[in-house]
Amino acid sequence: MTAQTAGPADRTRPGRVATLVNGAVARLARRGVSLYGARELAVRGRRSGEWRTVPVNVLTVDGVDHLVAARGVTQWVRNMRAAGGGELRLGRTVEPFSATELTDPAAKVPVLRAYLRKWAWEVGAFFPGLSADSTDADLVAAAGGYPVFVVDRS
Repeated sequence: MTAQTAGPADRTRPGRVATLVNGAVARLARRGVSLYGARELAVRGRRSGEWRTVPVNVLTVDGVDHLVAARGVTQWVRNMRAAGGGELRLGRTVEPFSATELTDPAAKVPVLRAYLRKWAWEVGAFFPGLSADSTDADLVAAAGGYPVFVVDRS
């Protein structure tokens, strides 16, 4: 599967190293330590209603915060779509938010480009054939495989 052919139902499973790193990042976020903008995302399960957590990178583009699902349509994405928001946690700080998904592939381009510019070293493996220097056309073609949410804390 390439990023260009990734569809909304596709997702990339993390490898063993990524799973270990995610666990460490989540533990640090719970203790109030943010690695390069990392937070713990908490969102209610769409079936259980129980809080589910996962480490995420919050990206600010033009003063607006975004969450990018680098692995595609994962469980947290499905839960976010159902719940319409959640909480961003860092230590004892809990920030409730509502989320709006960007559906226009062209609107995702500057966000995906900024995300790759900032975190390609961490998530580049989930964006095969893409980089911050990819053309707009390549990013538009791949955008359907990468859900992007606008975070509104108001």
